[in-house]
Amino acid sequence: MSAYRTVAVSAADDAMRLDRWFARHFPAVGRPLLFRLLRTGQIRVDGRRAKVDTRLAAGQALRVPPQVRAGARPPPAAVSAADTQALRDRVLYRDDDIVAIDKPPGIAVQGGTRQRRHIDGLAAALRFDAAAPPRLVHRLDKETSGVLLLARHAAAARLLTGLFRDGAVSKTYWAVVGGTPRPAEGSVDAAVGGRRAATRYRTLDSAGRHAAWLELEPLTGRTHQLRVHCAHLGTPILGDAKYGGAGGPPTSQPHLHLHLHARALALPGYAPIEAPPPAYFRETLDRFGLSAGR
Repeated sequence: MSAYRTVAVSAADDAMRLDRWFARHFPAVGRPLLFRLLRTGQIRVDGRRAKVDTRLAAGQALRVPPQVRAGARPPPAAVSAADTQALRDRVLYRDDDIVAIDKPPGIAVQGGTRQRRHIDGLAAALRFDAAAPPRLVHRLDKETSGVLLLARHAAAARLLTGLFRDGAVSKTYWAVVGGTPRPAEGSVDAAVGGRRAATRYRTLDSAGRHAAWLELEPLTGRTHQLRVHCAHLGTPILGDAKYGGAGGPPTSQPHLHLHLHARALALPGYAPIEAPPPAYFRETLDRFGLSAGR
């Protein structure tokens, strides 16, 4: 068997997640093998163990095990004119460094099992005059709508990744939940996936015991954190089959959509970037008579 190889991370791959680096350079390597090699320490970055979400930096030395072989790289999927226009129509803000879009519900941010159509794969539609498509720097659940930020070049990706990691980005979500939390305003500090997670919440309006419109501010960034914390309050998000909000209160119509919306995102030095909620979200607010002065 051949020896380990050392590959230098190029400038074009600066700030890229390690799993995406392997998908780009060794597309024949499946995720189960990648996870096993990482778990056993066979893949290392600058001599240190790495994780699937490790961010790479240009010039780093990446050790590649001998069982990782190059395979045929699938050609990049073409982005149709219709998809290009649809995505560009959802641009909320763009400058030389970032582009922010209003992500529609029902489309994943990144590819994965059974996820053939996703924002990452359509990012070429948002290239505009840049040398390369923009890069993801954070995530939203597939069924969550709202503000999604992408970096337009490697230096911006590196800076933004650090801001998200250090909690310097303020994120505000809206949710419609079944029931009304008590107290109406406060915080939840409850572990998610075995890790500490904290969320501030505020009731914008309520319809008795039936439903409430909440403003949520995640102070940590755990997977499904807001959905878990709303369920922890005894007020699961409408449309959330996984955490108990599928049916909604008895006075409502069936809720087929997750009523969780990334309303605003504030970066240091920028005015907050806001996204209007989707039509079904507004219709649910109207059905329950929730206004909060809107």
